[in-house]
Amino acid sequence: MPDWINILIRSLVSFAAMFLFAKVIGKRQLSQISFFEYIVGIAIGDMAAIIADNIDGPIYHGLLTMFVYTVLPLFLSWLALKSKGARDFFEGKARVLIQDGKILEDNLKKERMSTDELLEHLRTRNAFKVADVEFALMEPSGSVNVLLKSENQPMTAKKMGWQVAPEVAPQTVIMDGNIIDESLATLGFNRAWLKGELQKQGVAIENVYLGQVDANGALYLDLFDDLVKVPEPQNLKLTYITLKKSQADLELYALSVEDEQVKKAYEREAKQLQKTIEQLKPLLTR
Repeated sequence: MPDWINILIRSLVSFAAMFLFAKVIGKRQLSQISFFEYIVGIAIGDMAAIIADNIDGPIYHGLLTMFVYTVLPLFLSWLALKSKGARDFFEGKARVLIQDGKILEDNLKKERMSTDELLEHLRTRNAFKVADVEFALMEPSGSVNVLLKSENQPMTAKKMGWQVAPEVAPQTVIMDGNIIDESLATLGFNRAWLKGELQKQGVAIENVYLGQVDANGALYLDLFDDLVKVPEPQNLKLTYITLKKSQADLELYALSVEDEQVKKAYEREAKQLQKTIEQLKPLLTR
């Protein structure tokens, strides 16, 4: 057999074996890999190259070595799951770099991290001043997680005591000018409803690059022509305005009538509607 054919066959076999062993090791080879797994991945890749190039030795010798390097990390991962001591030994422990706003220089030295590197890690977490950081921790994977001080953390609806609607993934109902009926059915809508919404915005279906419907039934459109801007749906805001107008009308009726019973009834309904508006406001004005 010519050498070039032998090399071609061995290359295909080693590539297939490397792909198979990488699948067996799992997705951790692609994300959140440990230093040990990183070394194993390099070793398996080198072995695959050696198998393809070393035409004098039996191919199964290299495949056996790749198999051993695949099974070993799987066994160590299983051992780490069963024992915290083994997990700390093989994967390492997290180390505190900043505590109570104070940099722990000794821990930086243990991680062989310079001040510039620490500042770089903080900037990737949108912390440009050390004084803004309450706590920073270096994970075994090498990433640094940061907890900002309370006064520097982003404001959230929970902190403000607001009630907000849960976020639901929008459904794509139009893609490349084509209607996706399955997504419409998931939302409980049909093509007639979609065409009616498009007519309200004065858009033809063939001009729509992407159309999505959120949990509130609002349709958002992106057109092929980037120069044309489609107005955002105002259904929720219009509902809020209508409720406010109705509440104001009830108060006006209460002032205009002379019958005390009718006046009290209008006032009572106005107060009840006001309470309802206050409860719905975070949902209608977001």
